[in-house]
Amino acid sequence: MLKKFSFFILILMAIPGCNQKSNKVTHKHTNALIHETSPYLLQHAHNPVQWEGWHPEVLERAKKEDKLLLISIGYAACHWCHVMEKECFEDEAVAKVMNEHFINIKIDREERPDVDQIYMDAIQMISGNGGWPLNIVALPDGRPFWGATYVPKENWIKSLQQLAELYKKDKPRVTQYADDLYNGLHAINLVENEGDKDLFNLDQLDGAVHNWSNYFDAFLGGHKRAPKFMMPNNWDFLLHYATTTNRTDIMEFVDTTLTRMAYGGVYDHVGGGFSRYAVDTKWHVPHFEKMLYDNGQLVSLYAKAYATTKNELYKEVVEGTIAFVKEELMDENGGFYSSLDADSLDELGELKEGAFYVWTKEELITLLGADFEPFQAYFNINSYGYWEDENYVFIKDKSDQEIAENFNLSESELQTKMKAALSLLKKERSKRPKPRLDDKILTSWNGLMLKGLADAYRYLGNEDYLTLALANARFIQREMVKEDHSLYRNHKEGKSTINGFLEDYATVMEAYLSLYEVTFDEQWLHLSKSLLDYVQQHFFDTSSGMFFYTSDEDRSLIRRSIEKEDNVISSSNSIMAHVLFKMDKLFPGVGYGDIAKQMLKNVQKDFERRAQGFSNWLHLVLFHQQDFYEVAIVGNDFKKIGKEIGSVYTPNAMLVGSDKGGDIGLLQNRFVPEKTLIYVCQEGACKLPVQTTKEALKLVGADRHL
Repeated sequence: MLKKFSFFILILMAIPGCNQKSNKVTHKHTNALIHETSPYLLQHAHNPVQWEGWHPEVLERAKKEDKLLLISIGYAACHWCHVMEKECFEDEAVAKVMNEHFINIKIDREERPDVDQIYMDAIQMISGNGGWPLNIVALPDGRPFWGATYVPKENWIKSLQQLAELYKKDKPRVTQYADDLYNGLHAINLVENEGDKDLFNLDQLDGAVHNWSNYFDAFLGGHKRAPKFMMPNNWDFLLHYATTTNRTDIMEFVDTTLTRMAYGGVYDHVGGGFSRYAVDTKWHVPHFEKMLYDNGQLVSLYAKAYATTKNELYKEVVEGTIAFVKEELMDENGGFYSSLDADSLDELGELKEGAFYVWTKEELITLLGADFEPFQAYFNINSYGYWEDENYVFIKDKSDQEIAENFNLSESELQTKMKAALSLLKKERSKRPKPRLDDKILTSWNGLMLKGLADAYRYLGNEDYLTLALANARFIQREMVKEDHSLYRNHKEGKSTINGFLEDYATVMEAYLSLYEVTFDEQWLHLSKSLLDYVQQHFFDTSSGMFFYTSDEDRSLIRRSIEKEDNVISSSNSIMAHVLFKMDKLFPGVGYGDIAKQMLKNVQKDFERRAQGFSNWLHLVLFHQQDFYEVAIVGNDFKKIGKEIGSVYTPNAMLVGSDKGGDIGLLQNRFVPEKTLIYVCQEGACKLPVQTTKEALKLVGADRHL
């Protein structure tokens, strides 16, 4: 397929550096994006390019005028999106070509992941690569025929002129190419119904993990590659797998990965929270943007790892990450903003990647005084921690004990010095211009953060985390859930817009289930079920047994996508399968479990070859092939006992609880006056009740943690 598309592939030149001035006070140009709310789109509202938003009337006009679409997709925290804007979209000569030959559409990929998915698949079919900014040229009906990511100015102008000329002189050739690509986009999205297959078994799962382990970086953690992404769903599954199969080698690898990530510059030691990825193999230099979706998932992951290992480092990461999110990304109404930009103003007033976060040695000596030497050793202010332009990014590579001994300090004395130094640096850093904030509130990313907070409360026991979780849960319920239990995707400046996509429903349903397990407040359970019922009605594909990414009530795109592969965020279908599996335990007989099992069968053929791309699905293999328990707690002390059991990492169990009963079948007819009883059940069949946490954990095979 790549050979067939080769005459449209753009060979990109090396990417030069870029100095971008601060925002102008006055504006020579204003385009239709001024009416949008997305911070990313508003960044382009004063380009000379006559940008439009993704709206039906714009697409209809393209058909009426028989004018090519130029679709440019990015997001607010994207560094190279800013570079291309400066070099191309702010340039009068470039704008002249774009405005003359194209209807130009700017899309925030975070608002419209449905559109982004299709055109990202297209560019990967065209060139074998993808990324953002994602630039697509399409027929007036939206079928793509050319694409590129970052393009320098001269190449950009030349390419657009050639494409416009080709469409004018040889439209049949362009149309045929678009037809072929359109057919390919549909073909790669097909999911076969594998109803007659046996479920993936434990031996096969062992083989899949073995194949995957060939890519493990046993020394530095993560995968043997650069750049390195955190991939929380990868390590979350391996944590589950290692603990329930007693694989100490896999647990050691998970520990190495989580420790190295926490030690690395990809974690902000001064202000907390993680950047999106590291550009190197040792987790040192981040691509400095900070995304809500990463931090929400990593809070969950590190909280579970802390429950398993009691490693204080993991607890500190959870605490630091939540503190960052609360301080920088939380809206007063309980919602969470999307991201902080990679770029910020440097001392010359120019936008530069990482300017807010990096330090020179001279700055540190001046600020820290006598404590500079232990700080230098602790965070490698040396060749190991050097980045560029005399700047350092903090990275640890030794234990506190080793460094403390070198300076004749106790560990507690060293830690006190380091906390004081980091506090001082945070105060000093606050004087710098902050990175730009993308203050739109996305439903799915809030769902991920809500689950993170519920897990943090569950495993660390901090009541403040539950308070934050409840505020966010109520925000989603109040602002993002419609009367018919459909969802909005986006919230900005008090207004909710854009119909939700499958990932919005899946992440929120899973988060509400997690919140139910730590509160036993049935409103969250029933709200989750109402959302599930809506999804079944409007997203389900009866032919494949999977769920479409878009609702049947939304305007059709050139393809109705089915998302199945796990990436930095787990696929919407894999999260749906988790929700359906657990809902089946609470509401048996509805058929939720049958759907989840069918979905697993449909994707399992790829597990042995590429387990890391399906890691969230792999939990379901363990759920089916190992014992899975429902733990029902009934009596006056149900919350206390629920908290005790919940604080132990038990991925093979879910909790329900009530004082006297409830709407859930598992809780009915179980109340005994003056007692709090714990029923450990499988598929609704329960063992004799017990009265202590220790007895219950023994029944679910988790007493090893006591």
